Amino acid sequence: MKNHKITIPKTTYRHHELQPQDYILDDRLAAAVQVALTLGVPLLVTGEPGTGKTRLAYRVAHDLHSEDARYDNKPLIFNTKTTSTAQDLFYTYHAIGHFHDAAIAKQKGDEQAEVRRHITPRALGKAIDNSHEGKSSVVLIDEIDKAPRDFANDLLDEIENYRYEIKELPQPKTTTKHPDQNIVVIMTSNSEKNLPEAFLRRVVFFHITFPDKDKLAEIVRKQLGDESKYSNEAFIQHFQQVRDAILRKKPATDELLKWLYILEMEKFLEKGNADFNNLTDEQIKILKTSYSVLAKTKEDLDLITKEM
Repeated sequence: MKNHKITIPKTTYRHHELQPQDYILDDRLAAAVQVALTLGVPLLVTGEPGTGKTRLAYRVAHDLHSEDARYDNKPLIFNTKTTSTAQDLFYTYHAIGHFHDAAIAKQKGDEQAEVRRHITPRALGKAIDNSHEGKSSVVLIDEIDKAPRDFANDLLDEIENYRYEIKELPQPKTTTKHPDQNIVVIMTSNSEKNLPEAFLRRVVFFHITFPDKDKLAEIVRKQLGDESKYSNEAFIQHFQQVRDAILRKKPATDELLKWLYILEMEKFLEKGNADFNNLTDEQIKILKTSYSVLAKTKEDLDLITKEM
């Protein structure tokens, strides 16, 4: 039996970066954003991975910049980690670097090493600092549910008053947002962990459901182009059938686009048509291979391929 030869692809997958204005903002989500803006409180957005939670911040920043040039046209982003603390959202202090410089300065008989050189502002700290330069900002706190439970509670005062203190300075300094500028905070959560009730009472909440067939089709057309044969409704319908059958991690829109890319690269439609009830042997072979993009466990992969 001959081994399959691995060949270098002529092109590799490049995720087409949608422009912020191409983000599909439905009426209910737009209303939630408007409520958060009017009340001046953060917007907490939940939903499955791949439902567009992160991209929302780019659309909001774009729209606000279009109306008011003081807003930056891109959000300041904080990617939450399991080790994140409330301070990390405002600034980081590189203690080891500071101690190293202090030791060198002492050896040279110089004055004490400058602490500020080892303090780096982060997303919300930058937004507060920028407000004193006449700038308004959108801040994205992505996947806040990844952080320890105390993270959200520790932010309550700082988020409500938009202020933070740098304690490491010889004379600790507290900086508060300039009253003439705005800071819009959007937080995302994959609902992997329950957030504290005291925190939830101070935010506007919205849950993004997984796109229906029409919205998926619109997303695919924006990514692949209206002229693409792979934006055919039959592919959307088959993807939904596969997604419904999968038990564990259901594929998101990003995986749909990657799946369609694989089918296109393998010339799926050149081996037959888009009728998934009447596929050629070559199409079935391609489809089985492509399912590794959609299924993430052996159980699910076996489930969606067993009847082919």
